[in-house]
Amino acid sequence: MNKLIVTCAISGAEVMKNHNPYVPYTVAEMVREAREAVEAGASILHVHAREDDGTPTQSKHRYETIIRAIRATCGDVIIQPSTGGAVGMTMDARLAVCALPLEMATLDCGTLNFGGDDLFINTENDIIRAAKLMAERRIFPELECFEKGHIDTVLRLFKKGYVQAPLHFSFVLGTPCGMQGEARDFHFMRESIPKDATFSVVGIGRYEFPLAELAIQYGGHVRVGLEDNIYLEKGILAKGNRVLVEKVAALARQYHRPLATAAEARHILGMEAFDHENIL
Repeated sequence: MNKLIVTCAISGAEVMKNHNPYVPYTVAEMVREAREAVEAGASILHVHAREDDGTPTQSKHRYETIIRAIRATCGDVIIQPSTGGAVGMTMDARLAVCALPLEMATLDCGTLNFGGDDLFINTENDIIRAAKLMAERRIFPELECFEKGHIDTVLRLFKKGYVQAPLHFSFVLGTPCGMQGEARDFHFMRESIPKDATFSVVGIGRYEFPLAELAIQYGGHVRVGLEDNIYLEKGILAKGNRVLVEKVAALARQYHRPLATAAEARHILGMEAFDHENIL
């Protein structure tokens, strides 16, 4: 079985310091959380840019500042900016970060209710636009799918040539109005992707560690972090991203899956097919 790739979503766009004081806003805080996640075993860092007051932003200039600062401290780690941004942002705003020389980014593959009146809109044309831009820019896309219909969309667009191999899916399960994170949901998603595709699992809230364990058992990969879950266990706030990554690393040891380095993660995902000579 392949080594385990751990992605850490260090910041998110919606979670705030009043939810957990370790949520990073400033560049220095982003670097701190990135460094500690990497030291604990993360080989990919999923990043949402924030202004110093916590306001989410897709400014390419802010991203460039954050990425350069993380790179100076964390070396060869894979840095994966979000093109999801925050609820209500336009596609123009969300894709602005792709003007930078990126190695990897997320690509959201369908529309979803996020609870209340919040609607995360990703039309088919939005997805095609983002996929074409990433292909042109040689950015490796992580295909974020919140339910099985999103996987079907990816496979249809793959047949049409808009999405390119190798395919790496991210199952985001447990959002308030999306597909939940029970074992049956995990297996339904896992069994719906091509056999030669790779996948990672994002469990929101209480689903984070049960889904991480399933992914480890069944040959997938794992994302954890304060974006997805602010608790180490029920009622106990996580004191930063480090402890969340450490908890996954402990699960990985139980199942004899060593953690992948960034170089190993690139090989497992097939990222060598993309030209990344000039990444930030």
